[in-house]
Amino acid sequence: MENSSTTMRALVQRSTAGPEDLVLVHDRPRPDPGPGEYLVRVGAAGVNFADVTQSRGAYGDGPRPPYVAGFEAAGEIVAVGADVPAPLPVGTVVVGAGAGAFAEYLTMPAAGALPVPDGWTDAQALGLVLNWATALAALRPLGGVAPGETVLVHAAAGGVGQAAVRLARHYGARVVATASPAKHATVRALGADAVLDAARPDLAEAITDLTGGVDLVLESVGRTTFAASLAVAKPFLGRVVVFGAASGDAQLTTHDLVFRHRAQLKGLHIGALAELAPALYRSLLTELRALVEQGVYPPGTPTLHPLAAGPTVLAELAGGRTEGKHALVP
Repeated sequence: MENSSTTMRALVQRSTAGPEDLVLVHDRPRPDPGPGEYLVRVGAAGVNFADVTQSRGAYGDGPRPPYVAGFEAAGEIVAVGADVPAPLPVGTVVVGAGAGAFAEYLTMPAAGALPVPDGWTDAQALGLVLNWATALAALRPLGGVAPGETVLVHAAAGGVGQAAVRLARHYGARVVATASPAKHATVRALGADAVLDAARPDLAEAITDLTGGVDLVLESVGRTTFAASLAVAKPFLGRVVVFGAASGDAQLTTHDLVFRHRAQLKGLHIGALAELAPALYRSLLTELRALVEQGVYPPGTPTLHPLAAGPTVLAELAGGRTEGKHALVP
C-alpha cells in the first residue's frame, strides 16, 4: 500500500559550498506529479559528477539552493500527472531523470522514463538513460564512429567512460583510454586496447605515438586534458565531443581552431538533447533497448550506499576516489 505521508526523507543542498553542505532532512514535502510527469517512489538514485558540479553552483542552469539534490533514479510509478499520453500503468518500475532524485520520491518527465528491463533491479538499471545514453550519443550520432577507427575515451573508469569503452568496442573501434593508474586494470578488462595516465605531461605525444592520430575523442575532463584531446584529433576529420569538465573549464579561441587544432568540436548535454532534439533522443533509447536485448548492455553493478552517505560519496567522487557507478538507496 502506498505511503500516505505528505513528507519524505531527502538530501537537501543548502548552499553552493559543495557536497559538505548536503544534508539529510526528514520532513521535505513530498512532490506531486505535474502535467506530463510520473511520481516515482525511488528504489535507487544514481550518483553522477554533475551532482558535484551542481553542488558548487557551477552547473549550467542548475537549481538554486536550497533544493533536493540528484537527478537520476529508478523506482516504481505511484501516480500519473495530467496530459501523459498512453501512460505506463501505476506499479511499473522505470528508470529516468528528474530533479530531486536523492529522496524517497521524485517526479520525472514521462517522455524520458523507460521501463526497467525484465529481471533487473532498480539499481542495475541506473545509467541507462544518462551514462549509457551519453556515451552512445557521443559515439554514434555526434561522433559518427565507424569500424576500424580509433576512439580516445577520457575518465574511462567512470560511469560514462566504462559505457563508452564497451560501446566503442561493440561498434568496431580501437579504444585508447585514460584513467588514474590504480584503475587501469578495470579499464583494460572492459576491452580498451591501451590505457594511459591522463596526468602524464607528455599525454598528447604518447597518444600520437600509439595511434598516429585519433578519429574521435570523448572529452569529459576539461582543463587538464582538453589541449591534448585537440592535439591528437586528426586534422579536419577528427571529432572531439565534449560532455563534461571534471577538472575545470578549458579555454578555446577561434585562432586555435583555425591555426592550431583543426578538429570538429561538438558539445553534448544529454538532458538538453532530450529536450531540444526529442526524436534523436528517442532513437538513442530505442538503440539502447536493442543493446540490452542483444546482451551488449549488461545489468549495471553500482556500489550501493544509504541515502545518508550521499555527502561522503559525492566528496569521494569529486576527489577522484571512486570507480564505476555509485548509487544511493533511500
